[in-house]
Amino acid sequence: MSKRIVIWFFTFLALLLLVTYLWSSYNKMVKREEKVKKAWAEVENQYQRRADLIPNLVETAKGYAAHEQSTFEQVIEARSKATQVNLKADDLTNTEAIRQFEQVQGEVTQGLSRLMAVVEAYPDLKANDNYIMLQGQLEGTENRILLKRSEFNERVNEYNAYIRRFPKNVVAGIFGFKKINYFETHKGDDKAPKI
Repeated sequence: MSKRIVIWFFTFLALLLLVTYLWSSYNKMVKREEKVKKAWAEVENQYQRRADLIPNLVETAKGYAAHEQSTFEQVIEARSKATQVNLKADDLTNTEAIRQFEQVQGEVTQGLSRLMAVVEAYPDLKANDNYIMLQGQLEGTENRILLKRSEFNERVNEYNAYIRRFPKNVVAGIFGFKKINYFETHKGDDKAPKI
């Protein structure tokens, strides 16, 4: 009888340790996944800030360079496309969705670069207080975008490394945790547009 009790005790203890390990691992994965989602929200926040600044910048420049209408339209169109492509935190495992998001944001960056080239030709515009203020805000936003993308990728790295290590990868597989894609830059996207 006492041998049976010892077997039941060790079986119960092993099950308790297993449940505790699964519980702890699951909670740590959730915590890391939420950090990734929070970091992504910060990236989106900075892109939205940029999208909000663009119409004001374009309107200010329009008054000085009315014959550059096609450039203004391209910038506004790129902004419009970018605001229509929303990448939710739950879509971070979808490579195609991330590629599409990166593409439209790259188009905005290119449009801003063209706009800045137009602005260079108008010294009066560059001296306009409103334009100078908007330009400074946009420059700061572009720098924050680079910083937030970097922070996002750090969180993704921590999360992916955590769920891929053995035996955590078994727990991740059981509970459906998937690898999250990094935010990748394309040629020329790794630098903010020259403002």
